[in-house]
This record gives sequence, C-alpha cells and structure tokens, in this order.
Amino acid sequence: MLTIGDKLPAFSLKACVSIEEGKEFQTITDASHDGSWKVLFFWPLDFTFVCPTEIIEFGEKTAEFKSRKCQVLGCSTDSEYSHLAWRKDHPGLKSLPFPMLADIKRELSANLGILHKDAGICLRATFIVDPSNTIRWASANDLPVGRNVDEVLRVLDALQTEKLTPCGWTPGKKTLN
Repeated sequence: MLTIGDKLPAFSLKACVSIEEGKEFQTITDASHDGSWKVLFFWPLDFTFVCPTEIIEFGEKTAEFKSRKCQVLGCSTDSEYSHLAWRKDHPGLKSLPFPMLADIKRELSANLGILHKDAGICLRATFIVDPSNTIRWASANDLPVGRNVDEVLRVLDALQTEKLTPCGWTPGKKTLN
C-alpha cells in the first residue's frame, strides 16, 4: 500500500456526480482539484451494507471538508452506471455532494495497493493528499469494519496546522513547540 510521502498515482476515471438526467457523469483526474487538499476514500462494493453508512457520513460532512479547502472523492471498482443506479435506489445517496469514481479496471486501486488479496475488491482505504498530490495520511480497514469520518477530519486539521500535535489533539487544543 502506498504511504506517507508517496505521490498519488496519475488517474483518469469516470465518475457519477449527479442523478440529474444529462449531468450524471464526469471524468475526474488526479489534476482535477490541483491546489486543493483531497480525501480519497474507497469502499468495497456498491449495494452493500456498511459502505452506504460511510458514504452518507462523508456526504453529510462535505461542507466541513470544503471549509478546509479539501475535496472529497469516493471510489470503488464498480462502474459509474452502478454508482448511478445505487444513488437512485438508496435515499441517503441521492443528493451526494462529491464524485463517486469508477475504477473498473482496478488501475488506481492496484497502484495504491489497496485491493483485497482474495476478494479483488477495494479495502476500506482512506488517503489524505496535500495540494502537491503527496499522500500525507493513509489508513485501511478490513472489509467488515467501517471507518470514522470524524477521525479523517481531525487528522486533516492536524496536518493543516503544520505543527506537532499530541495524542488526542483536536482543533482548539494547544500544539507542541
């Protein structure tokens, strides 16, 4: 798995960005949000049980990420058409405010090293990428374990301070000299 200090691999993927007819799809690349922080998170499969809880939580907190000049990007190995069908089917995904990337060739997932060895689908991996496309935080959970979106926000805040942050640090608390 790529880790801290590695560059985000180049990619160009179709994404489901809306359920509005004629505006459903867009191509997203590693350069689409140049100059911004990015949170790139992966889920195993569409139409499952743990995945929508995480995706909805990222959606509900997108404004918090945007206030930190950070773009959220979600991704799985499902197609953009599967993402669209799931968004239309699941009430919590209909108005999702970030792109759902379709890594159907598994190129980005393989380059990041986050494919489950037996199942061939994405682990629940999360990357915080700085404006120069350098990975600053990487985390992966096994398939049945959901992640904590508040922790992703906390780590983003800590990274953006550019200071030493002690264990359990949260915004507003003192940093270390």
